[in-house]
Amino acid sequence: MRIVLLPILAALLVACSPEQNWRQITFDGTALKAQLPCKPDRTTREVPLGGVPVQLSVAGCESGAAMLAIMTARLATGADVQAILAGWQQATLAHLHVQAPPQFQPWQPTGLLPIEASRHVQLQGRRSDGRPITAQAVWGAFAEGSHVRVVHAVVYADTIAPDTVQTFFEGIRP
Repeated sequence: MRIVLLPILAALLVACSPEQNWRQITFDGTALKAQLPCKPDRTTREVPLGGVPVQLSVAGCESGAAMLAIMTARLATGADVQAILAGWQQATLAHLHVQAPPQFQPWQPTGLLPIEASRHVQLQGRRSDGRPITAQAVWGAFAEGSHVRVVHAVVYADTIAPDTVQTFFEGIRP
């Protein structure tokens, strides 16, 4: 009887393993922490934000049918944070081929600067091949010594589970 039950029990344990295995991640050189439901791929590359090249650190992964990513960059002293975040938001909308103006909501977790461009949005867009895509995204900034660090997090999927988005966005801590 044990020989018969052992493989069945093992199969049931594998079937019950969670799709998401939330873990805390950090970014080198910053206090920024985030939660991702899977082991992230990481990269850093130079990109222009506000017309100035910055080192953008990215961590992201696929969990089930969703793609989650968080990006951060340290801005030069005196950079126009409001304009940079607004530009980043417009670039995201363009990338997703969003047709209707989105309804942005304030995003003000503890530690973020209280600026207008710190926002959350739910979007319906199109992939580059024309297929529909749903996204939720947040943008914000926080003080880091004499500099400001910007952060952008996004979830892309055909259908987004509300608990995944909530855990992801609430796990972002400056």
